[in-house]
This record gives sequence, C-alpha cells and structure tokens, in this order.
Amino acid sequence: MSVLNVTPNDDLQKAVSSAPSGTEIRLSAGTYRVKLEIRTEGISLVGEDPEKTVIIWDDYAKKLDEKGVEYVTFRTYTAAVIAPNVTFRNLTVENDALRPEEKGQEVALTVYADGFLAENCRFISTQDTIFCGPLPPDLIERYDGFLKDDLRTGNFQRGIFRNCFIAGNVDFIFGCGDTLFENCEIKSIYDVRGHGYVAAPAHALEQEICFVFDRCRFTCEDTVADGSIFLARPWRDYGKCSFIDCSYGRHIAAEGFNKWNDTNRDKTARFAEYGEIPEGRVPWSKVLSESEKDKLLEYFK
Repeated sequence: MSVLNVTPNDDLQKAVSSAPSGTEIRLSAGTYRVKLEIRTEGISLVGEDPEKTVIIWDDYAKKLDEKGVEYVTFRTYTAAVIAPNVTFRNLTVENDALRPEEKGQEVALTVYADGFLAENCRFISTQDTIFCGPLPPDLIERYDGFLKDDLRTGNFQRGIFRNCFIAGNVDFIFGCGDTLFENCEIKSIYDVRGHGYVAAPAHALEQEICFVFDRCRFTCEDTVADGSIFLARPWRDYGKCSFIDCSYGRHIAAEGFNKWNDTNRDKTARFAEYGEIPEGRVPWSKVLSESEKDKLLEYFK
C-alpha cells in the first residue's frame, strides 16, 4: 500500500485523482474547501482527527450553474464516491450552504459505488446530508444527459457507516443502497419548518436488506421540538428501513414513521424495529423476529 500525505495547502482533488489504486491518503488537520470526486478504486482518505479534518463545500439544489440551470439535489454533493471499495476514516464531510427552506437540498456525501466504508467520521448538512446510491430508476431516466453517466448508475451498491456522527433535518439519509449504520449518532438539527425526517428510502421491492440502523442513537439539538421528527418516510414505494436496538430521543414522534404526504405508501413501505420499541407506532410498521434481525446483520459481515 502506498501512502500520500496531504495538507490543506495542497490540491486535494489533484492528489486523489493522481493517486494509484490502493493508496492511503493521509489528511493533516485543517479545512479542505473543495468539491471532491473519487473515481479510483480502493482509495482511503484518513484524517488526523474527525473534528479537525474537514472537507467542506456549499452547493445547493436551487443554485444556478453556468448555463442558468438549477443544480438539483444530485449535483450538490461536497464529496462523491464513484469508485468501489473506498474508505473514509477520522474526517468530516460537510455542506455548509444552510437555509434549505430557501435553497433546497444540500448533500454532503454521495456514494455511487459498492464497498464503501466510513469509520469514525462526521457527515454534516441540513436537508439530504447523505445519499446512498443508486438513484431510483425513474430518476436515472429523467437525468439522462443532465447528470454525468457515472452519477446515474443503477448498479448494486453496499456500504457501511461505523461509529459515525450524521447530522441533518429533512430526509438526511436517503437513496436506494444496501447500507448499514452501525453504532452511529444520528442528530436532528433545528429546521424553521418545524418538523423533519431522518431517512427517506427508495428501495425496489426485490431488495431485501436496504437501510439497517444497528445500535444507533437518535439525538437532537435543544431547539428541536418534542415529537417533531419521524424516523423514516418512503421516498418511493417499497422503501425499507430496519432499526435494531436503537435508542430514541424525545424528538422522535411516537408514530415513528410517516407515509410521505398524501401518498398511499403506507401500503408498500417496509419499516421495522427490533428491541425496545416505544408505544404508539403506526400499524403498518412491524417488529422484526430474531432470525430476521440476524439475517440483516449477517449480510454486512
């Protein structure tokens, strides 16, 4: 394995683009203001300290590009992982555009590749913090000729976030990937709209694993109102989330889940929990059996 040391005075995108497969890129503490794309397999980005090594950018959905066209959600990322088997450790990825009620979605991390691993990292934004690809099929078609081809992939993608901190307010973990969030703190931040949603899954019916939250802690800022946040709402029919031995703060609504506005997705959504489950959950969520729980976790080993 080759090692490349990078400081905030260096061009991080150039370093990532020129590094051969398998390189460990060590980032010294500091702020890297860059819109980063990773297209080399097996790259590792390792920060000096998760709170002091920060990759940050500020694109947002309603921003206009050089042609006067809005960015939309999927061009707003601070970092995009487009190559397989990429690892992030001990760093922060942040989108600091803020005011999503005016600017629209603001993605910090986009993952479009299999084998992604984040350990001891922080991902911070507001609306749509982390996108776990691929896109739903209808958006792959809609954005033909608009998004780069490698941002429209419909390939299978599996990822793991372990011991991470993830902050946002509306749909801030979303997409179609098979993704494990293990022992993470998932923090809801205040939104002037007065409510929020943690996860917005859009998985296809044939996907069996989807989003799995294992021993995660759902926390909030002091200014977030009691019962104002839902754990998940289905971005498309059949979206699936499973919550295993998680702990929930006062901000999580007793119902747990929302069907997505005036849709009928309560009839197709696949939301389930295991462990100590608060009273009042919606009747269309379920309780996982021990064997179902074990199957989900075994998948990521």
